[in-house]
Amino acid sequence: MSTKVRKDNCYRITIEEIGLGDQAKGRTVEFELQDREDLFKIVDSLKQASGLEPSQATKVGVALRLLGPVMMGERKHPLFEDFMPHFKTFMQHLKNTVKGHKAADSRGS
Repeated sequence: MSTKVRKDNCYRITIEEIGLGDQAKGRTVEFELQDREDLFKIVDSLKQASGLEPSQATKVGVALRLLGPVMMGERKHPLFEDFMPHFKTFMQHLKNTVKGHKAADSRGS
């Protein structure tokens, strides 16, 4: 009997504060993230299929992969319980949009 080994993707997220001239404070926040999903694949899919500008699609993809797993792990937390049903609906719609785009592309080729 073989045990399925979960292969997580590992990322380092760095946010660096930038400013103009003397306003630059140079603060940073950095953390590591393990995710079962391929973040780059998600971003690429959103760039191609979401209808958003590429920079916006990148932000949405990263934000969802940061927020989603936290919410799933803390779904009974009062902070998330009212938002959770809306988030699930949004994610289903987003996944259907991306899948629909891929299906249309494969029919068009």
